[in-house]
Amino acid sequence: MMNNKDIFIIDRNLTAKKIAEAVGGEILCGDPAAKISNVQFDSRAVAEGSLFVPIKGEKVDAHRFIGDCLRRGASAALTEYDIPENTYGKVCIKVDNTLDALQRLAAWYRSQFSMRLVGVTGSVGKTSTKEMIAAALSGSLDVMKTQGNKNSQIGMPCTMFDIKEENEAAVIEMGMSEFGEMDRLCDVARPDIAVMTNIGKAHIENLKTQENIMSEKFKITKHFSKESILFLNGDDRLLRTLHNKQFFRTVTFGFSDDCDYRAENIRTEGLNTVFTLCRGGRTEEITIPALGEHSVRNALAAIGVGEALGLDTKKIQSGLMTYKNAPMRQQIYKLKGITLIDDSYNASPEATVVSLDVLKSISKGKSIAVLADMLELGEQAEGEHYSVGKALAEKGIDALVAVGPLSEITAKGASDSGCINVFTAETNDEAYERLKGLISADCTVLVKGSRGMHTEEVVKKLLSDYN
Repeated sequence: MMNNKDIFIIDRNLTAKKIAEAVGGEILCGDPAAKISNVQFDSRAVAEGSLFVPIKGEKVDAHRFIGDCLRRGASAALTEYDIPENTYGKVCIKVDNTLDALQRLAAWYRSQFSMRLVGVTGSVGKTSTKEMIAAALSGSLDVMKTQGNKNSQIGMPCTMFDIKEENEAAVIEMGMSEFGEMDRLCDVARPDIAVMTNIGKAHIENLKTQENIMSEKFKITKHFSKESILFLNGDDRLLRTLHNKQFFRTVTFGFSDDCDYRAENIRTEGLNTVFTLCRGGRTEEITIPALGEHSVRNALAAIGVGEALGLDTKKIQSGLMTYKNAPMRQQIYKLKGITLIDDSYNASPEATVVSLDVLKSISKGKSIAVLADMLELGEQAEGEHYSVGKALAEKGIDALVAVGPLSEITAKGASDSGCINVFTAETNDEAYERLKGLISADCTVLVKGSRGMHTEEVVKKLLSDYN
């Protein structure tokens, strides 16, 4: 069940009449002056004063819950149909399409605020980059950010309702997996600064080529003006091609010599990373409470965004030190005799290789990777899983527990490339039994897999048994 953080509070004095006007809907019943205090698309989480937006899913049409939501305190509901059987004297607003109406309402609501809005997109690392940028800005500004990874056609529009009068900036995660999705998100959020983290192979099953992925993600600039700024990963071969070719300003970040924001002398100090920031002929030592080169790259983007907003670098550094990894995204736990890297939220080939680098960099004893299937790779699935196994062996990871049918190919790639301790499992329970036989004093364990593989089950068992 959802908690209070999943209720999207509206900070304006909204009535049913204003909402109907914003979405082009018709009030079928109830008082047009009824006050709306929050928007909710999950029927289980409606609260007093909610506008319930029923979404038609693949398996369930949430219109069936309208009556119950109104009975439990919702002030109004959108509907694509006629008046429900029992409305309890509440408001029903008829629209052609409830998802479209939700997005139109979110776009209208966002237009009521003039703060700077930073949009973050990319194949890998959207959430961690969003968190890093929000941390960097928080040293100077009141910042609203996407909670968790609510970056979808439903989640991102609802995030707009979290904007408050006092916010001076917003950092919004914007995801897409099919053609046309970024277009719609941009019509809602209208970012004037954007960050593109990379172009990988996530969702290539739907979008067919990396060039198509880049083209779709580039639509984050749809509403840019000449004063807008696009930050690009200058180490990404495709994103580099966009630099200095737009009517708006582009800025690169990364490790390549020609990047506008560049990092040198990267080193690990405990669970912190220290590096030399180079930009515009100036250098400065920066510390971040995160590990891995990808975290340094995220910090470069965050510093660039902060300076573009006119913030002092010392305050940006202060903000960066408040950064925390989002849940299940390279969270590091020091347990009894072992170190656990919980990266179980999701997986792609690029992100998995990055996580293997982190595993190797902090391992003082045996390094063990528990890797489950990476989904949505289409025809490239077998090749990508084999490549990950090969990379694991080449990085010198000591042992692999591969979970799922595709990960059997990861296991083969690791074995063919010289990794001796390779085990396969059909389920997370079986994987955990395999893992327990490998664990020894001072070992480090990485757990990673696509969301649909539920590798957090392995993490929960480790936290229970070794805490």
